[in-house]
Amino acid sequence: MSTPEHLVFVTGRMARARLEKVAATLPADRYAWSIADAGVKVAALMTEEIIRRRVTMPEGATRIILPGRCRANPEALSRHFGLPVERGPDEVVDLPAHLGLAGRKVDLSRHDLRIFSEIVDASKMSAEQILAKGLDLARRGADVIDLGGLPDTDFPHLEDSVRLLKGAGLKVSVDSFSLDELRRGARAGADFLLSLNEETLDLAFETDAVPVLVPMRPDDLPSLDRAIERMERAGKPYMADPILEPIHFGFVESITRYHETRRRWPGIEMMMGTGNLTELTEADSLGVTALLVGMCSELAIRNVLIVQVSNHTRRTVEEHDAARRVMFAAKADAALPKGYGRALLALHDKRPFVQTPDEIAAQAAEVRDPNYRIAVAEDGVHIYNRAIHETGTDAMAFFPHLDVASDGAHAFYLGGELTKAETAWRLGKRYVQDEPLRWGAAAEAEIEDTTAFKKAGHTKHSGGGTPDVGRVERGSPLPGGEGQGEGSELSGERTPLTPTLSPQEREPVAQPAATDEVARPDGGARIVCGKLVPAGER
Repeated sequence: MSTPEHLVFVTGRMARARLEKVAATLPADRYAWSIADAGVKVAALMTEEIIRRRVTMPEGATRIILPGRCRANPEALSRHFGLPVERGPDEVVDLPAHLGLAGRKVDLSRHDLRIFSEIVDASKMSAEQILAKGLDLARRGADVIDLGGLPDTDFPHLEDSVRLLKGAGLKVSVDSFSLDELRRGARAGADFLLSLNEETLDLAFETDAVPVLVPMRPDDLPSLDRAIERMERAGKPYMADPILEPIHFGFVESITRYHETRRRWPGIEMMMGTGNLTELTEADSLGVTALLVGMCSELAIRNVLIVQVSNHTRRTVEEHDAARRVMFAAKADAALPKGYGRALLALHDKRPFVQTPDEIAAQAAEVRDPNYRIAVAEDGVHIYNRAIHETGTDAMAFFPHLDVASDGAHAFYLGGELTKAETAWRLGKRYVQDEPLRWGAAAEAEIEDTTAFKKAGHTKHSGGGTPDVGRVERGSPLPGGEGQGEGSELSGERTPLTPTLSPQEREPVAQPAATDEVARPDGGARIVCGKLVPAGER
């Protein structure tokens, strides 16, 4: 029997009890564990210096796990302790999944689906504009840039456009009803031609560009079979696209044609154009895309043609990219596409509420400072400090209870956070104070340096005639690594509102602060949540 791995969880005072509760559920035959308390209140604000100075590894430790929101550098700490160090999940409830106990280790680095992204109005754009658009589409996940021709619209700069895209290292396809445009695009170096049928198939033998074959009419599958047979006899590469049709205009029948084509031709390359469903259905496109890419995965269709014209499909490249990675991983595991991350979840989260109302109440009872914490549970939005603990479902209804009428900066901050919390509660999304809501592939995710604290925000103190103390700081460390707010379970707390101090006002990080407030050199008064509090007032 193998010796259990000895995990060391580094945390702070507020998170310790909840971390112990989850760690106690880890299987003893696989994991022994210890908790290393860094001696700070807010684990998320621990620094490398604090961890190096205050934390000692127990005998037999094999791996160190930091809080997910801790900004310390795992590599630097690994060198210091001589052990592997990694950043764990943001929320302690996700720790079993992080360790691979609640599911499988997720690898979304691979896929087998090629994305053709069409520039539908290419003929109306300059060659330079087409290049810029193509580079942007490639950045977002497209593998092939498709130049769409328009009926009765000249495309005199087609060759220049193909050459520019190819010169930039991009794969190019030309999509046109005009044989002349297809021929010109192929001569200029296009890699693919969309689309040829049995009557126009001769063009495929004039060029090395790979043709995409389509039926004469969407319901004429035998014509597609005849085109496929000709290409098979010639031994030339091609793809077949039975044509996906819109809902109420042949959608279900078209799906059966994809299935039938795969049955008849088990090993051929196929394409599906998803735009007839994503563009022509006024529904959030992420779920539609996930379903279609799932069909592609089942039928081994390894090419999709996508288009973005409608505003509701503005993220279609990113959505297809996310879906192809999830479906590939699930298929490789012979599993359902569940438990492979949150990229395909935009409006709702699978596990939105990471704390119960009772757990939040227990944390609120321990608070001894006036800074407001915000959390979301199944019963609504919670806001609390040492004086109050209010619960509700209307962000604006909290205002009379918060004593910020004379503090515009703080009121502005709390209004924004409470509104975000209300949105999360109504939709069933995870909420973390001072963090943006996550919208999966439906919105651009903020790319952040996980080894650095967040920069200061722009809200200035302006209330009650008290002095302007500078810009409000979010998620930044206080002297000694202490902090004010909370939200994460594994990480402990977050800092909802802390004024930036000048270098002369700050104490060195290595010197622990005696209180939870930030000291000021003006007669002993302290700045708390952007407000000047007289000496001795707690």
